[in-house]
Amino acid sequence: MIEFNDKKINNKTPEEIGLDSSTSQIVTCDCIEISEASLNNDNERAGWENKFDFLFSCISVSVGLGNIWRFPYLCYKNGGGAFIITYSIAMIFCGIPIFFQEVAIGQYLGTSGINLIGQLCPILQGVGYATMTIVFFLNIYYCIIIAWTIFYLISTFSQLPNLPWSNCKNYWNTDNCYTLNISLLNTNNNGNHTSSVEEYWERRVLNVTNGIDNIGKIQWELLTCLTIGWIIIYLIIRRGIHQSGKIIWFTALFPNFVLIILLIRAVTLKGAIIGIKYYITPKWEVLLTSEPWIDGATQIFFAYSIGTGALPALGSFNKFHHNSFKDAMITCIVNTLTCLVAGCVTFSILGHIAHEQNTDVSSVVKSGPGLVFSTYPQVISKIPGSPIWAGIFFFMLIMLGIDSEFCTVEAFITGIIDNWPNILRQQRNKFTLIICCLMFILGIPMVTQGGVYIFQLMDTYSASGISILWVCFFQTIAISWIFGTKQFTNCIYKMMGIELSKFWSFCWLIFAPVIMICIFIFQCIELKPLKYGDFYEYPIWSQVIGYLISLSSMIWIPGYVIYYVTTEPQSIKKNFLKGLKANISKSRGKDSSKNKIIIPISESNDELITHNHSFSSQHK
Repeated sequence: MIEFNDKKINNKTPEEIGLDSSTSQIVTCDCIEISEASLNNDNERAGWENKFDFLFSCISVSVGLGNIWRFPYLCYKNGGGAFIITYSIAMIFCGIPIFFQEVAIGQYLGTSGINLIGQLCPILQGVGYATMTIVFFLNIYYCIIIAWTIFYLISTFSQLPNLPWSNCKNYWNTDNCYTLNISLLNTNNNGNHTSSVEEYWERRVLNVTNGIDNIGKIQWELLTCLTIGWIIIYLIIRRGIHQSGKIIWFTALFPNFVLIILLIRAVTLKGAIIGIKYYITPKWEVLLTSEPWIDGATQIFFAYSIGTGALPALGSFNKFHHNSFKDAMITCIVNTLTCLVAGCVTFSILGHIAHEQNTDVSSVVKSGPGLVFSTYPQVISKIPGSPIWAGIFFFMLIMLGIDSEFCTVEAFITGIIDNWPNILRQQRNKFTLIICCLMFILGIPMVTQGGVYIFQLMDTYSASGISILWVCFFQTIAISWIFGTKQFTNCIYKMMGIELSKFWSFCWLIFAPVIMICIFIFQCIELKPLKYGDFYEYPIWSQVIGYLISLSSMIWIPGYVIYYVTTEPQSIKKNFLKGLKANISKSRGKDSSKNKIIIPISESNDELITHNHSFSSQHK
């Protein structure tokens, strides 16, 4: 044990603070008097400054750009109301249960990232590495959307009182440009003609090349916008998201106020009822196909930020007895309502355009990574006072993008720091700056002329689809099957005093894993060559790179299993069984602060000896 040169600490003998002085192994050190306040040292995990900060952080990370353009598009694609049915089923039996599960386990363990699942099931610690890989890729390309949005916001006021994409008299326009009142974004009847909005997006913003094998030059204006985006994100999280409460409140609430204003304006347009009817009327025959079920479930993962490590990271900053169940329910409700309201806004405006053009709603929507930029500007240009509405809309998109981005960046940073707390926690600001600079540099290829091809490749293979389903499946298995739903619900009761019904256990054990594995299999069976737009098909070499990007996160799970069973000292079978037993290194349920003392060792300034309930058992 420890022999004290200064026999007392805080006027207490070693026996009084729980140390056994009778031992044959002696470590001599010069101890100093330590006050009770110093027990909360710099390496201890910080927490939220306000109980509402956690709620608004969850809203920020889960309500993002996907609510504005992805949900309405998928709803249109899959038969209007039919998609709402599949989305609702996936939300009830998969989305909400896993959302709360991630938040609760982060709160219970007081940690996140790499070691989260490893504490519950050591053999599946690869889930943590896979999650960090996914969120790293996500942070790199997600900020590109913010850069595009900043570009549009600045451009909105460049040609007042008009919008720069409202006419064909600009240097980037071609002879095929048109602004006639014809079916929006449907140029099949116009030969090779393209709308002024599409030309602004492809020829002015992107200046896109003919393929991914020709990335062209850097778009310096977009690079500047990307720099602005990363500076904003760094300034928000440099001290930790738990200390950014008021900023989080604003970024969570402001987009919803703007969306309500847009909703009021949209539903008063002529023909809005046409779009709303299309929106809520299900095509029942579509439910017999697999596509709406796949899209409905994947949208839940995308919208709720499940599997990115963000939710456990946010939950880990909670006090142990905080009622995160209530916050999780509120967040899921707000997220879903935001999707529904965004859909109502979108289809109201599309109904208005269909009414003006005497066409069907199904002909006024176009998909792709630039959907929000090639469709919504045209829609906004039809509203009186369009520059004002455009400015409000794009500022809202920036808020939605930034609040999701800084939460996921925080998830990555927190996950890495939790793995090496003694080294990184005191250097948090420097480490955050290094990570933000690294992600900024890796995002530069996506602001080249061919960057949109790289962006779509990253969006398709790195942080969505089979890779996120793979990680979420094993995460759910580790918590629900190996750690056990009974033990997990006991942890929830210990923290919050809530006895969950059997419904939750049934979702965690049966529904969620079955839904995920079925979607994973369907997506593997229905793999198709990646396309940009309707005509450009990615070359084989680029798709191989895409699959390798997916594998770079997925391989951590089976790879770590092999590593674990072959490197532990016992037989493979014993190592495997050992790896299925929880090894929680720190239980927040125990009030260990009364029995913990930190003693600097005089011989080394780089080490700390920490006494807790497990110390004496390790040194007997």
